[in-house]
Amino acid sequence: AHVRARAAARARSTRATEEARTHSTHGGIYLLALTISMIGVTYASVPLYRMFCQASGFGGTTKRKTVEDKLMAQAALSEDAKAVAQAREVTISFNADVAEGMPWRFVPTQKSMKVRPGETTLAFFTAKNKSDMDITGVATYNVQPNKAGSHFNKVQCFCFEEQRLRAGEEVDMPVFFYLDPEFASDPALVDVNDIILSYTFFRSDDYDEIEAEVAKGSVAGVA
Repeated sequence: AHVRARAAARARSTRATEEARTHSTHGGIYLLALTISMIGVTYASVPLYRMFCQASGFGGTTKRKTVEDKLMAQAALSEDAKAVAQAREVTISFNADVAEGMPWRFVPTQKSMKVRPGETTLAFFTAKNKSDMDITGVATYNVQPNKAGSHFNKVQCFCFEEQRLRAGEEVDMPVFFYLDPEFASDPALVDVNDIILSYTFFRSDDYDEIEAEVAKGSVAGVA
């Protein structure tokens, strides 16, 4: 009886240890996910968070697709779905901002455009460096309402890539995009006829600081 009691106690101890490990593992995964989420909220261009948002359309972030992706999706679309998409008209409005401390003028070239789901559209934004020095910027983007983000696809754009403008330089930046044809038949989007595509440019301090240090080094070498 004493032996059986010891065996039972050992079994209970083993189960408790396994349960503790399971809870610890789940807790670690939760904390990791929470940490990634907080990092993403703090700075939207962190690669891991960006990839998650682009793949899921989370938080109004648009998806990045190729022309081949678009053609394959349209080829698999039924004629009824194509007809519904052609009958739906959506107004895309454009918004542009610059973060504090960014000496650029950044505006959409067009205020708005009317599009139909499935049709590719080309829009432009204009950026000008108003300072007397070269500045590098990085743009983040967002779609409102949030629920439309999963159907908004960008084939080509300037976001999340460093854009360097010389002092006083002005450039036009293209955005090539389309709405999924399924947008027109999605019950959750039946009340959405207006979408806002917004971009915000932030100064890429790391790049500018490195170049400034290189310039100082070159001057020191000459001296």
